[in-house]
Amino acid sequence: MSDVLLSLDCVSRVYGEQVKVHALRDVSLEIRAGDFLSIVGPSGSGKSTMLGLLGVLDLPTTGTIRVQGDDVAALGDAARSRLRGDAIGFVFQQFHLIPHLTAAGNVEAALLYRGLSVKERRRRAFEALHKVGLDHRHDHRPIQMSGGEQQRVAIARAIVTEPLVVLADEPTGALDSTNAANVLEIFAEIQTPDRAICIVTHDHAVAGYTRRRISMLDGEIVTDERLDPSTGVR
Repeated sequence: MSDVLLSLDCVSRVYGEQVKVHALRDVSLEIRAGDFLSIVGPSGSGKSTMLGLLGVLDLPTTGTIRVQGDDVAALGDAARSRLRGDAIGFVFQQFHLIPHLTAAGNVEAALLYRGLSVKERRRRAFEALHKVGLDHRHDHRPIQMSGGEQQRVAIARAIVTEPLVVLADEPTGALDSTNAANVLEIFAEIQTPDRAICIVTHDHAVAGYTRRRISMLDGEIVTDERLDPSTGVR
């Protein structure tokens, strides 16, 4: 059995004081090393709230979130920030690249303030770009790249810190079908026995690329199923 990297135990998230909104209701989930999973559901199902909690960007109202066994709520703000930076890589629908930096510069930016030499930061950035097939575009700025290439740079930036878990929020939402398929193939390639990839999406076709699909509705997990990666079905 693979190690549990990230877990939610009976987690609920409630917003508001007088009028309470139950965004998540008593959710339990384990993400293990080697997982390639999707969290899918319609708008309002709790996906975004789940993403914020999994990414240690928010804390639960009740329940426990653990990263490699550490209770996130027991950590101070600075310790949580360090944990998030070390353990989790983020990829978003919008690429959030720095316009005046090259592809290599954007990837390197994730390694600042880590005590690495300029040479080591550059080496790791090139290595991450190579993994997404863009080392030959290292000196191009975002405006010189297609949407698909920009998202691949964003993926390289997410993995250059060697995170345990990569969380991707609608990563194909701004792409055409061809670039979307290419990006999803890259996600499959960067998943390793030690790392988990989690894609949050409303698109069941995107979820079909993964090997495990968690479906949400009204703040609850309604199914957690293993998929045949060749067909996208159980």
